[in-house]
Amino acid sequence: MYKVLVTARSVARCQECIDLLRQNGCEVIDGAGDVPRNEQEMLKLIPGMDAVIAGVDEINAPVIVAGKPTLKVISRNGVGYNTVDVQAARENDVTVTLSVGTNNISVCELVFGLLLAVSRNIVRQSEAVRAGGWQRVQGMELYGKTLGVVGTGHIGAEVIKRAHAFGMKTLAFDLYPRTELTGLYGTQYVSLDKLYREADLITLHVPATKDTVGMINQQVLDSMKNSAILINTARGDLVEEAALAAALKAGKIAGYGADTTQEEPPGKDHPFIQLPNVVITPHCGGYTREAVVRSSVTAGEEVLRVLKGETPLFPVK
Repeated sequence: MYKVLVTARSVARCQECIDLLRQNGCEVIDGAGDVPRNEQEMLKLIPGMDAVIAGVDEINAPVIVAGKPTLKVISRNGVGYNTVDVQAARENDVTVTLSVGTNNISVCELVFGLLLAVSRNIVRQSEAVRAGGWQRVQGMELYGKTLGVVGTGHIGAEVIKRAHAFGMKTLAFDLYPRTELTGLYGTQYVSLDKLYREADLITLHVPATKDTVGMINQQVLDSMKNSAILINTARGDLVEEAALAAALKAGKIAGYGADTTQEEPPGKDHPFIQLPNVVITPHCGGYTREAVVRSSVTAGEEVLRVLKGETPLFPVK
């Protein structure tokens, strides 16, 4: 019987995935905590496991080595893999897989929730009403504005589709432009510099890699419109947070909506916490009932494929 460690909290609560694994001869070990597991916790949990279904837990080289000789697959319950040492996995013959195409709609819908929350000051006004006030804060319409979409993969494409329905224009940047987005929605692919300069609102949909970490820095912020709003539902590491906080405080850009920060959860003294033009959600972009089931079951299916000697559908290459 294969042993499958589940540290992803949503997967541990997804009965459809647990049943799938058990029906295929796996023993499921619930290793989920209240927050993602760190290295020391993973070192205690991983020995003897054949597979891990992980969230954003810390799975570095020592953890992977500690999983030898039984560990065969690390299945990420999501599409990011910056917390997994992929090179160490390769060196130890451990396959890393993703749950691709399972939370596109959920994350995309949160993007628009954040766009509306920031552009219309929804959270700020709601908190004022709860405190007994009734003062309005002037907002901004999305209609007719230019949305810059950085990364037009599964989620970015869904964002473009909905932006078109909102009556927005879209500029996009991607290493692999998708001509169908240009034809269907009038999206214009441009350089990153042009996108930063001309977009009224910008949303990030790229993984955290050596080329993208800190991509939103002081120089980029200086090039953006003072009225610009930035949305980040991808990874906190894409943003130089100190520079962004300073720009927000000084009014160099108008607002920030984020579903992620560099340190999760952010500390009470985090520079974003007290800023009225910032809305932060607790990395909940893919946390809907529908997306949880799709992502969890896909993660489980990938584990079973590898354990059976089959080729996974969504390996990290």
